[in-house]
Amino acid sequence: MGKRTVLYNTHVAMGAKMVDFAGFDMPLHYGSQLDEHHQVRQHAGVFDVSHMVVLEVLGAGAHDYLRYLLANDIDKMPHPGKALYSCMLNEQGGVIDDLIVYFIATQHYRIILNAGSAEKDLQWMQSHVGHFELELCRRDDLAILAVQGQQTHTLLKSLGDGFITRNVDALGRFECAHSQDLFIARTGYTGEDGFELIVPNQNVLSLWRQLCAAGFKPCGLGARDTLRLEAGYNLYGQDMDEDTSPLCSNLAWTIALQPAERLFIGKKALLAEKERGVAQQLVGLLLVDKGVLRSHQRVILADGLEGITTSGSFSPTLGQAIALARIPKGNYPHCEVIIRDKAHKAQIVKPPFIPFNPSKTQ
Repeated sequence: MGKRTVLYNTHVAMGAKMVDFAGFDMPLHYGSQLDEHHQVRQHAGVFDVSHMVVLEVLGAGAHDYLRYLLANDIDKMPHPGKALYSCMLNEQGGVIDDLIVYFIATQHYRIILNAGSAEKDLQWMQSHVGHFELELCRRDDLAILAVQGQQTHTLLKSLGDGFITRNVDALGRFECAHSQDLFIARTGYTGEDGFELIVPNQNVLSLWRQLCAAGFKPCGLGARDTLRLEAGYNLYGQDMDEDTSPLCSNLAWTIALQPAERLFIGKKALLAEKERGVAQQLVGLLLVDKGVLRSHQRVILADGLEGITTSGSFSPTLGQAIALARIPKGNYPHCEVIIRDKAHKAQIVKPPFIPFNPSKTQ
C-alpha cells in the first residue's frame, strides 16, 4: 500500500482505477482516460494533485537564497502575486527538478515540488541554506486541486465564493492570490487555461464536492500525462533529469544568464556548455506510419546518427502517436523510430503539438 492523499477514499468510491505513482496510490482514470482528456480540452476537469509537496521559504534571506538556488531569476517577479517556472540545477548543470515558485510576500515564497523527487529536493535545498537567514517549511497539512479547461472560469464563478470569483476575473497567467484558507494560482500542466487551488486538508473534500457539483469532471493521471505531452511540457525523470541540462531539454527559456553578476548553482556549467556548443536538442515527433510511440525507443536520423524518445503516447486530440525525443543538434525534418524492431516513419516538429488555449469565457 502506498501513501494516500486525503481524497483517496473519495476516488475509490467514484470508481477510479488506482495505480502507484511516486509512492502514492493515485487515480489513473475514472472509467475512460480518453473521455477525461477530451473533457479538459473541450470543457473542464478537476485533478487531485495533492501528492505534490508544498514548501514555504520564509525569512529575510529567502530572496537571495532563491536567486542562488534557481536557474531562472525570481527578480522577474517584481511584486507579490506573481509566479515563475524554473529548473533547480546541480553543479554540472543537470536538472534536479523543475518547479513553480510563488511570490507571496517580501519574506515568503511558496514552491511546489514534484512528488517523485521531493525528498531529494528537500535535502538539496537544505544543504544550500548555508548563511542565508531563512526557514524551509514543508506543508503536509495542505492539499492541491487543479481545475483546467475552457469552461473553468465560468464554472468557478458559479461556486458563489467571493474570493474565488474576484480572482478568477483578476488573475493573469502565472499570477496568484491567497486568503487565510485558500490559495489560487493561474497555472497548470495541461495546455489549457485554468487554476491550481491549495487548501487545508480538512477543507479539500468539501471543495472537491463543490467543484464536481459545479460541472468539473474528475480526471486522473492518465489524461494529465497525455494533456501535458500534447502541450509539450516536460516530465521530470523522462524528458530531463540530473544528467541533462535545460539547454538540451527545450528549456533554455527558463535560464536567466543576465544580469551577469548573478551567480546560481549550475551557471558555470551552462556557460561552458554554450561555449563548446550544445550537442543535443529535445524535439517533437509525429508518427506517420501506424504504431505506438513510447519512451526509450531508438530514433534514426537521415545521416545515420541516433537519438531516443523520452516520452510518447497516442494523442487523443490529433488522433495519432506523438513523442518527445532527444536527438543530436541539426536540422532534421524526418526520422525513423524503431518500434518492435521495425522502422516507422515520423515527422520532426517543434513542440507544442497543441498550442496553449486561453479561455474564451473570462
